[in-house]
Amino acid sequence: MVQGTTSDAGKSTLVAGLCRVLYRSGVAVAPFKPQNMALNAAVTEDGGEIGRAQAVQAMACGLQPHTDMNPVLLKPNSDTGCQVIIHGQVRGNQEASTYHEYKKVAMQAVLQSYRRLEQQYDCVVVEGAGSPAEINLRANDIANMGFAEAVDCPVILVADIDKGGVFAHLVGTLALLSDSEQARVAGFVINKFRGDIALLQPGLDWLEQRTGKPVLGVLPYMHDLHLEAEDAVAKSQVKKTGAQLTVVVPLLPHIANHTDFDALRLHPQVALMFVRLHEPLPAADLIILPGSKNVRGDLAALREHGWEQAIARHLRYGGKLLGICGGFQMLGQQLHDPLAIEGAAGSSAGLGWLAMETTLETHKQLKQVSGKLAFADAELQGYEIHMGVSAGPALASPAHLINNQAEGALSADGQVAGSYIHGLFDHPQACAAWLQWAGLSDQLAYDYTQLREQSLQQLADSLCKHLNWPALKPYLPAGFSPR
Repeated sequence: MVQGTTSDAGKSTLVAGLCRVLYRSGVAVAPFKPQNMALNAAVTEDGGEIGRAQAVQAMACGLQPHTDMNPVLLKPNSDTGCQVIIHGQVRGNQEASTYHEYKKVAMQAVLQSYRRLEQQYDCVVVEGAGSPAEINLRANDIANMGFAEAVDCPVILVADIDKGGVFAHLVGTLALLSDSEQARVAGFVINKFRGDIALLQPGLDWLEQRTGKPVLGVLPYMHDLHLEAEDAVAKSQVKKTGAQLTVVVPLLPHIANHTDFDALRLHPQVALMFVRLHEPLPAADLIILPGSKNVRGDLAALREHGWEQAIARHLRYGGKLLGICGGFQMLGQQLHDPLAIEGAAGSSAGLGWLAMETTLETHKQLKQVSGKLAFADAELQGYEIHMGVSAGPALASPAHLINNQAEGALSADGQVAGSYIHGLFDHPQACAAWLQWAGLSDQLAYDYTQLREQSLQQLADSLCKHLNWPALKPYLPAGFSPR
């Protein structure tokens, strides 16, 4: 099990890398995260949803994502509440205080999934959540040491040196664990190091002497590593000299599945910008309204900050507008939430650029889809995750054809489009067609899925080089040799 001293310490990346090393060394391996809190999700082959990071880890193992890889998923829809998903299916909304007690029930789902994976695979690589030293969350813990203790699992503790304070993070985290938890920590991994390792060595020696635990590896900062984030929006923009199309995505308070835009962020001809709502809308060729876990609340936030008028001005000057999932729902005339699924019960006026209305229902649509674009000769693959059902004349002019059925909408003037499908830009043909619609006519060859595969290979190569594999040998399958 890989646990971290903080969120975003590198747990997801280290697990993905370990999975790929094991996979290409001939080990039948699967990823596992007991509990995940994230708004980036993926649809699995068994018709459920899990965290996006676990789907990427499954790819690293040569597997299709499955709900057993992330049996508990929490999707925040307010500062104190979230949607609770068990084995891929919605169990309802809970406040944090209520869920704290519900974890006893959730733990049974966690153990069921883990046991199934344990029986199917030679090795299971487990990812923790946040930090194991969150004192207020220790009771009934299912995400970190509570799980490790329950299944008697060894733990690697990882910390991000790029944030600073790495020795305090490691020593402090270890000190806040119980004696039995400290005993199961196999050692430390330091992530995102850049510089001369000789200058770090005195600190590594001190750390081992102070804790009695080995440093299992110091991983270099990998500037060109591109894997989907578990939840945090990429803070840095990819620097490009040949960008010909500008795409703006508003950073909604409850933005969901922002990994939809990773393919655009890395496209050599696209300048993608996440823009906070209080910031002015910059000049753009295309605005994309992203998914949201609280559509009516995020629509109100857009209006409060003047984006409705700014988008209208963008359209008057000939710009394009695309909505994905929750963003698609915002483009309609009305949004109805009679059952208080995402917030207070009620209805809200939509932005009105597509003639349709959306009603939130208790059943969540979860499916992998494939088809083609309705306005171009291009194939499409993606997935749907939504609780809204849309209806209206706008849907008679679809954006896609899925199994010969209309999906999404495209306005009569061709300026506004919307779709429930996530991953629109992951497939090279679909990406090229949508960018051509947005105004990028002379395109370079670009395949995001190939780039992700290259990143997994580069990550595995780095782990093969920089981890202390002899020290890890007791925890790995017999006869394993990294390659």
